Amino acid sequence: MTLIKSISGIRGTIGGPAGEGLTPVDIVKFTYAYCAKLRSRKQPFGDRYKVVVGRDARLSGEMVEQLVCGTLVACGVDVVKCGFASTPTTELAVTFSHADGGIILTASHNPRQWNALKLLNEHGEFLTAAQGQAILDCAESGEFDFAPVDELGHITEHDFTDEHIDSVLALSAVDVPAVRARHFKVVVDAVNSVGGIIMPRLLEKLGVECIKLNCEPTGEFAHNPEPLPRNLSDLCETVVREKADLGISVDPDVDRLALICEDGNPFVEEYTLVSVADYLLGLAEKDGVKNPCTVSNLSSSRALRDVTEKHGGTYYAAAVGEVNVTTKMHEVGALIGGEGNGGVIYPQSHCGRDAMVGVALFLSHIAHLGMTVSRYKSTLPQYYIAKNRIDLSDSALIDRILDAMKEKFASERVSTIDGVKVDFESRREWVHLRRSNTEPIIRVYSEAPDQERAEALGEEVVAMAKKIIEG
Repeated sequence: MTLIKSISGIRGTIGGPAGEGLTPVDIVKFTYAYCAKLRSRKQPFGDRYKVVVGRDARLSGEMVEQLVCGTLVACGVDVVKCGFASTPTTELAVTFSHADGGIILTASHNPRQWNALKLLNEHGEFLTAAQGQAILDCAESGEFDFAPVDELGHITEHDFTDEHIDSVLALSAVDVPAVRARHFKVVVDAVNSVGGIIMPRLLEKLGVECIKLNCEPTGEFAHNPEPLPRNLSDLCETVVREKADLGISVDPDVDRLALICEDGNPFVEEYTLVSVADYLLGLAEKDGVKNPCTVSNLSSSRALRDVTEKHGGTYYAAAVGEVNVTTKMHEVGALIGGEGNGGVIYPQSHCGRDAMVGVALFLSHIAHLGMTVSRYKSTLPQYYIAKNRIDLSDSALIDRILDAMKEKFASERVSTIDGVKVDFESRREWVHLRRSNTEPIIRVYSEAPDQERAEALGEEVVAMAKKIIEG
């Protein structure tokens, strides 16, 4: 059994003895701490605090929802219960309902036995590192002070699915007539969670023929829920068999988007953001926008930088983590940003990863281009990422290795905002070493214009690290 506490919330496996996994006691403690710090952080919009709660379809969701909502009520906080709702739907629901915050109940791409609490501010965005740490400290203090009976909160229920869809369709860059005119056929794999509710409904309003795969929100995930190519064989086969134009895969909370070309080959998750950025940057260029900015994290593909510069814009890198990306986006006024795991963040909608926004923009782009998805993919800068890890017996070795790498590659372009990233500009390659927040390991991501070179670069760095440990 596992429980992981971090500045972005808590997550863990359900079941087992107290002290192991995500227990009801943990859920109550952290929900209380969220309320306590909410009160110290801001004044309510109205006379009372109001918090939105949404959840994915995983099996433990109803149990966790009851505990969270009950604790909020016990703290004197009014609850807007969204029921089944994607992460971006819940984020938008915070602003739609003028709430003071939100709690999303989802373990994202983790397997069925996991669940988590993800915490939002009054803008529907994730809390800062300092705010998250304050909640962790409060939960561990054991000091709880609940509301008297006359001041208990109240629960109302509201489904924000249609408001979310309508907000996506209202975006100026989403060209509904152009998409409708193409009569696309699309296969959707929603891995038996809330994407099976919202994604087909969005596609229907876009005039797209939707073939549903694993769209019943039972929580019994049909396959590993992370939308990686090795988990999407059924989707790839269905796209080819049905002669579809596109395959769409989302994770259980629908903030990550992976696409499949009409020939059954992966579009590659890293290129979800790249393709949407290519579209928006092209529109900005036509409109005469000067120096549009994009942002992704340090472990995301160089292709976004290439595409941004092609359109006369500036690319910025942020530390890994959605809140770090959105913070940088706010700082530079980014047109578009996100992460290489299929996360698209479009500020004209909201500052959170949103697969619905990603799909609508991607279909608009392909409709304008008038070409197949595979043909379009071939026009983008081609890069390949390899992922390795360095397992350590002692976490104290992490800083030693990172410092040695920084010194060894001092003649190259080096970033230390999140571990050590080395850009080999002349070879269009990079390697990124960063510490895990939960284990004594260093993650090593490397990218190059061909797969063999990406893998070789990663292996070279891992070998260097082992020599540092031995020496």
